[in-house]
Amino acid sequence: MRWLDNIPWEIVIVGALALGLAPFFPEPHLVEKIRMLFQGTLSRPIDIFDLLMHGAFPVLLLLKIARTQFIKNEK
Repeated sequence: MRWLDNIPWEIVIVGALALGLAPFFPEPHLVEKIRMLFQGTLSRPIDIFDLLMHGAFPVLLLLKIARTQFIKNEK
């Protein structure tokens, strides 16, 4: 997981905010797609791709936070 350590925090945070919250109005796609996932209506390939695209950086941010905490606790 060293590749994750090599990604700068700034890029991950800006990417998570930009893609995670885009488009800002009327509602972020990520919120809409997660709602569709829990309702069971996320079935079209474009919607699944949208969920993956808009969720990639927020997931990467969570992984980077978890990795940092794991390394800190290991020492």
